[in-house]
Amino acid sequence: MIKNDLFLRALKGETVDRPPVWMMRQAGRYLPDFMKLKEKYDFFTRCRTPELATEITVMPINQVGPDAAILFSDILVIPQAMNIEVEMKPGVGPWLPNPVRTSKDVEKVIVPNVHEELGYVMDAIKMTKQALNDEVPLIGFAGSPWTILCYTVQGQGSKNFDIAKKFCFTNPVAAHILLQKITDTTIAYLKAKVAAGVDAVQIFDSWGGMLSPTDYQIFSWQYMQQIIDALKDEVPVIAFGKGCWFALDEMSKSGASALGIDWTCSARNARYLTGGKITLQGNLDPTRLYSPPAEIRKMVHQMIDEFGKDRYIVNLGHGILPDIPVENARAFVDAVKEYSK
Repeated sequence: MIKNDLFLRALKGETVDRPPVWMMRQAGRYLPDFMKLKEKYDFFTRCRTPELATEITVMPINQVGPDAAILFSDILVIPQAMNIEVEMKPGVGPWLPNPVRTSKDVEKVIVPNVHEELGYVMDAIKMTKQALNDEVPLIGFAGSPWTILCYTVQGQGSKNFDIAKKFCFTNPVAAHILLQKITDTTIAYLKAKVAAGVDAVQIFDSWGGMLSPTDYQIFSWQYMQQIIDALKDEVPVIAFGKGCWFALDEMSKSGASALGIDWTCSARNARYLTGGKITLQGNLDPTRLYSPPAEIRKMVHQMIDEFGKDRYIVNLGHGILPDIPVENARAFVDAVKEYSK
């Protein structure tokens, strides 16, 4: 039995004394101890070494105190397993030297045996579960097929993913074959994570907001729905589409246990668009953590008042930024813990 099961209870829609809190990207770059490991080991070495992934995952639980841990990993381990080379370049971020640009390129992309190619992730989960010792639940995650396609076709991060969108619009047959391969791999990967011991999973559609509402249905949501359908009876699923407020109504009927909300959508609109019947997670602007701790506390309490304490998980509207002071991250978490209606 998990000692602090507040997060899992909120996912089930149970009545709670206060909402649970965690932060996207909490296992990482703003923590001084993380930066020490970063100086010693490159990015994918940290992802692929279970001992390091475990240490990084547990770090914020001990130092900041959120109600759930999220496994230290990256959404781009999936394309790596699919025979697509991915590097993490300092100052650039993800870099794919041979992006997928043609039908022939798509043919070379494989649907791997996830236990063989991504076994190190499952080892990290088992090791992390042991280290957490049932104190808090562990979240596993994957990128949405559309978001993974964005990187594999664009070849790096982008403001508008124009090359990725051009590929989809000029070669839709190849685009859908690629999206289905990513979807099949993601389902197998997340199922393996559940078998290894994660208590919930989150699908990150970081670049869903790049698409129009119509194109979102065509190139992103139908694939996310496949993943939710495959997982929802085994584990709670959180779907997070950044900039995708226009799809919240449909997302709320998907069978997901919760929906992530970014900071551009108010609590009132999010509740209205989702019919008030599903757990919502979010949505403080990550840059707001630069504010003084007293102000953070006030904003967090206001945010909980607006969303309501039940069917709600306090989080940021996207990942925590690398230069946020640790005491500000702690102020965010502590503000939730001291909240009482």
